[in-house]
Amino acid sequence: MDVMGDKATLYETGRFVQPSGRDGAVEGAEEAAEEVRQRLAAEAGDVEAMSVLGAMLLRRGDLDGAEPQLRAATAAGDRAAANNLGVLLHQRGYADEAAGWWRIAAVAGSAAAAHALGRHHRERGDEPAAEYWLRQSAEQGHALGAYALADLLEHRGDAGADRWMRAAAERGHREAAYRLARALDRQATDEDDDGADNGVAQAAEAEQWYRQAAARGHQRAALYLGAILEKRGELKEAGRWYLTSAKDGEARAACALGFLLRDAGDTESAAVWWLRAAQDGDGNAANALGALHAERGETQTAERWYRAAMDAGDVNGAYNLGLLCAEQGRTAQAEQWYRRAAYAGHREAANALAILLLQVGDATGAEPWFSKAAEAGSVDAAFNLGILFAGRGEEAVALRWYERAAAAGHTEAALQVGIARLRDGDEPEAERHLRCAAGGGSAEAAYRLATVLDARRPPAPAHELGESVHLTKSECEEWYERAASQGHRRAQVRVGMLAAARGDVVEAARWYREAAEAGSRNGAFNLGLLLAREGSEPEAAVWWTRAADAGHGRAALRLALVYARRGELAEGQRWADRAVSLGPGEVAERAARLRDALREELSA
Repeated sequence: MDVMGDKATLYETGRFVQPSGRDGAVEGAEEAAEEVRQRLAAEAGDVEAMSVLGAMLLRRGDLDGAEPQLRAATAAGDRAAANNLGVLLHQRGYADEAAGWWRIAAVAGSAAAAHALGRHHRERGDEPAAEYWLRQSAEQGHALGAYALADLLEHRGDAGADRWMRAAAERGHREAAYRLARALDRQATDEDDDGADNGVAQAAEAEQWYRQAAARGHQRAALYLGAILEKRGELKEAGRWYLTSAKDGEARAACALGFLLRDAGDTESAAVWWLRAAQDGDGNAANALGALHAERGETQTAERWYRAAMDAGDVNGAYNLGLLCAEQGRTAQAEQWYRRAAYAGHREAANALAILLLQVGDATGAEPWFSKAAEAGSVDAAFNLGILFAGRGEEAVALRWYERAAAAGHTEAALQVGIARLRDGDEPEAERHLRCAAGGGSAEAAYRLATVLDARRPPAPAHELGESVHLTKSECEEWYERAASQGHRRAQVRVGMLAAARGDVVEAARWYREAAEAGSRNGAFNLGLLLAREGSEPEAAVWWTRAADAGHGRAALRLALVYARRGELAEGQRWADRAVSLGPGEVAERAARLRDALREELSA
């Protein structure tokens, strides 16, 4: 029980700061002098001095010395003494007798005694009596009484709990402030989910109560306040609150501080706080230590920490053990750990397990795990299901999973949906998905989006190569360039063609060359055309040879013409033969005529 006095508060939280150093010695001397003064006054019959002296002795733990003083003051009608006598008797184990004195003090108007009496009745299961006395205490402005009443009402699901929790918080009760903040936090989350407008205001109020509780030393409030500030990007202040909470023994704060330090580049300090948190049973910190050692190649130490995380009840430990084993080629062990995590509901472990089964050819076993992971919210699993069904030719089912993954922001899934919609002729829907995928970094999506936009453009005016044509870049060209800058070879060729259309030969050559060097036969062919028109036919022939060797019929025909002009008829005939075999039809027809003409000339 809390020891409370009406004339002087003895205990508020039950925690005492021991005096130390010179200031402590001075305070101790002053307290001793005060005790002597109160004792002399009490011996002279001063009732108030008896009450204060009894309270001082009670606070010091001298129950034998305190009891006669408190009984004497109580007999003289001092209600603070009656309350403290109840506290003393409660400490001695005489709960019923203590309740009797608390009742006397409470009836006399002691809010502290009413609070103690209310708690006494609640401990014995008499909730109506508990509520009556706690309400008496709370209505007199007693913070502890208001908090205890709120706790009782909240336990019963009574709506009036909020009012008294707020009253206790406003009177400085730190646990009440923390619990009020948590309630507001949950309400703000619910409001956001429902699309209501007042979620922001509730979140702001919650932050203020967290701050008040944290300032009074509440370690979990400091943790949540740190998390709010970190999310907002105020990392320096977040780190201070995490540090405060961690020093008070909150393992989650120590873990969060570790991540903050790691992100700031201070891995060594991060490891110190993760170690502290992991030793206090924080599984997330143990996982972080495991990952740190895994990055350093210290696999045995990493495995030990992953196991520690698992022992702490963190299913990520089993998943990370699976990843570690998979990286080492220990497939059987990886499957074992993935299964353990997957059976515990870890969606990414279920997805990883399905991929593992797929790799060993067990598609039948993989499908249910993909489904389980996808239903649990794994975006990658939904995409993988799309691939699985597409591989079986079940395009409609595949599309449904692609759409589900795309709706959750999966870039490649959005690309697949876009391709499917283009195939179906639904260009507006295709464009929407291609934009999402291209914005997410897909080079293929950027290229396909560019082709959709390109098809809508009016035809460009005819011009000669090298003629300066000043055209503003269209949106489709910007998407081609984005894809090209990501290494997409067809996009690079198209950007080269658009640059050539603008008369920018240097830019066109750059993109053609980049595509050709990456293996694009069209890029090599176009680069050859550009060089030939600029008068560099020998270099052009080098690129046409590369394109023809890769199966480009027109490049083979160009080489046949080059060698024919040089008088190297046999070589020309050889490339003409190659052009006939490569096609397409128009090229094959021209190449056949050239070949026949060369054959006649050679046989003449």
